[in-house]
Amino acid sequence: MRKGKKSPDSMTFLEHLDDLRKRLFYSFIAIVVTAIPAWMFHKQIFEILAQPVNQYLPEGETLAFTRLTEPFMLYIKVSVLAAIFISSPFIFLQFWKFVAPGLYKKERKYVIPFVLLTTIFFSAGGAFAYFVVFPFACRFFLGMGVDFQAVITVNEYFGLALRVILGIALVFEMPTLVFFLSRMGLITAKWMVKKFKYAVLVIFIIAAIITPTPDMIVQSIVGVPMLALYGVSILIAFLSEKRKKEKAKESESEDDLAG
Repeated sequence: MRKGKKSPDSMTFLEHLDDLRKRLFYSFIAIVVTAIPAWMFHKQIFEILAQPVNQYLPEGETLAFTRLTEPFMLYIKVSVLAAIFISSPFIFLQFWKFVAPGLYKKERKYVIPFVLLTTIFFSAGGAFAYFVVFPFACRFFLGMGVDFQAVITVNEYFGLALRVILGIALVFEMPTLVFFLSRMGLITAKWMVKKFKYAVLVIFIIAAIITPTPDMIVQSIVGVPMLALYGVSILIAFLSEKRKKEKAKESESEDDLAG
């Protein structure tokens, strides 16, 4: 152990909080630094972000704004959203560094797979939200208001997009979370199977929160992949437990030979 570096067992609660503050600060700086070059393409980024609703708006109609500063603030938010996805590998690395001291020495070597998989799942969730869920939600809402004049503000639209895209992107991290919880012995595949009926309920509640629409079709588009992710997570937990047991047997065999 490096000099001056405390083990996680000897760290106080305040020291853990200080380490968390440091990791959050580094992540914040990464987002700010990445948002600066993203600002150079803020209009192009928002055009891409607005495509799910623009394709269903009547010809000649566009999104609107009601306050003078609204477009400027919108482009800042758009740049930050792009920065979150671009800097996500670094953010997940900071998360790893926060939890790594509590892992076994052999488990700390998984840093590259962890950062890679969390980034892939996060990006996949964002892409699924953008290409599948959000267009369905936009079509549903605009279809309900077909008899009225649509006046959709850019601020309102971005708030909805942020909620759906980031919400689903975070939900897609379930397999990675389950892997580490199972490695730490906090959950098992058997426990997850036993609690499946409760998982279904929780998953569709989350789907209803993420997709602000009473349309069960749209909610199912989010809920069904989440159930699939839960199934994948059960398999991951099972394989993780199996690998852990194999290592324990190998360790016992080595101890017997040494004895």
